[in-house]
Amino acid sequence: MIEREPSGTTWTLKSWRGKLLAIFARLNWLPPLLARITIGVVFVSTGWGKLHNLGKVTEFFSSLGIPAPSFNAGLVGYCEFICGILLLLGLATRIATIPLIATMIVALVTAKAAEIHGLQDLFGTVEFAYIPLLVYLALFGPGALSVDIAVAHAIERFQPRARNAATRRERLEQRHA
Repeated sequence: MIEREPSGTTWTLKSWRGKLLAIFARLNWLPPLLARITIGVVFVSTGWGKLHNLGKVTEFFSSLGIPAPSFNAGLVGYCEFICGILLLLGLATRIATIPLIATMIVALVTAKAAEIHGLQDLFGTVEFAYIPLLVYLALFGPGALSVDIAVAHAIERFQPRARNAATRRERLEQRHA
């Protein structure tokens, strides 16, 4: 299919594909940012809620048969709150996803177990929906708009200077030896 533009240029399916791929390549920072913000906001708010209602959370954990309910209520609250903040910042993103994945698995096995009778029920839970997003962030990282990437760029920028300084020092030491 060929269409003529008023300027005389010819547009083909291949050229449209190339232009779309170029646009999508420039937007590759967006999916990890959206995943981080979505998950981060959810976990900061749920963690904050747990931390300010530890008594209720402890009672709920006791009713589920979770061992050491008081300890685990605090652990889950702090885990969700702190790891949620880390995800929002894009700081230690890959590490922060691990406790959150574990928390969601425990929630599925305990709090949601009675509601899950098959894959459709499992895939329909919000707790399960968070797991693929967390796995995505664990595997592919926080994206370009993150503290992790800013730190990596800073390290790369200063590393050659340190290497050149060491080389210069070695040359000076060899001359004076």
